[in-house]
Amino acid sequence: MKFLCLPGAYGSAKNFAVQLGPLAEELSKRGVAEFTYSQGIHEVDPPTGWEDYFGARPLYRFLDTRRGDTFETLRRLRHVPHGMNPEDTMRMFQNGSEGEEWHQRAWRDALESVFQTIDEDPEIDAIIGYSEGAMVGASLVVEEGLREKRTGIPRRIKFAIFISGAPPLKMEGDKRITAQLADEITEPVIDIPTFHIFGCDDAFLSSAVALFNVCDQKSAMMYDHGLGHIVPRDNENVGILGNILGSIIPPVEEAARKQALAHASKNKMPKMPIRVGGEASGELQRHRRRTLETGFEMNKIEKMDFSTGESGLREETASSSSRF
Repeated sequence: MKFLCLPGAYGSAKNFAVQLGPLAEELSKRGVAEFTYSQGIHEVDPPTGWEDYFGARPLYRFLDTRRGDTFETLRRLRHVPHGMNPEDTMRMFQNGSEGEEWHQRAWRDALESVFQTIDEDPEIDAIIGYSEGAMVGASLVVEEGLREKRTGIPRRIKFAIFISGAPPLKMEGDKRITAQLADEITEPVIDIPTFHIFGCDDAFLSSAVALFNVCDQKSAMMYDHGLGHIVPRDNENVGILGNILGSIIPPVEEAARKQALAHASKNKMPKMPIRVGGEASGELQRHRRRTLETGFEMNKIEKMDFSTGESGLREETASSSSRF
């Protein structure tokens, strides 16, 4: 599979390639994945007091924050009361902020930029997102699913790896952007296979679990690396993740290939949108601007046989510091 890699806020394609380097190298050696790196389109300065934290400049965000920033709001997640479930935690913070007209435009522009990146590389069929990149990636997966239902255009993303992520966002009213939460939906909003990586010491753990909770539980897996809000790079975690993902990716890829062939045969249409001069087809462009529709009790990895649809639970122990 070819993964589009989306960095976190105040990141860059170059810095994320370094962060993800050990895991990407491990999966590449196993012959199950290749990677291409992207970044937000808005160059930003790091927050005051964090000038040396995010790595070499220039730094970017997917969201245009020139008229406001959510960094201080996110920092307050470090001080949430213990015992709140992930959904209530997310609601507590989004209910405390009023929507403004520019919010929805900034969010549409962020998604549009990632869709354009995918359009430019027809080999991309999976996503790895970290932090803000995971939130953007999750929202893109939801949008692709909605687009497929509306237009019949096959979705591109067949598998997603979310590292310290956050739930997908949706439009609410004329101004607000809110998270899609498990206790407010009747069915999973992300129905492709997903793998969730986070640490039990992550100050933003609630948002990562809230993302896991809106995914199809039959094909969602989680891994706790035992650390904080980071991309794991140590030998132990990278080795374990290599073993797990090395066994997951091939059957996911094969199931996606069969599904694409069946879809193409049934509808007698190309598997991918037709492109002219590197641009997406007119049909795809017409559906570009769209309106978004749309506890933590697990201690096991759910292993799904994606070729047969059968699933079963198994425990995966990393070490005394890794829970699954």
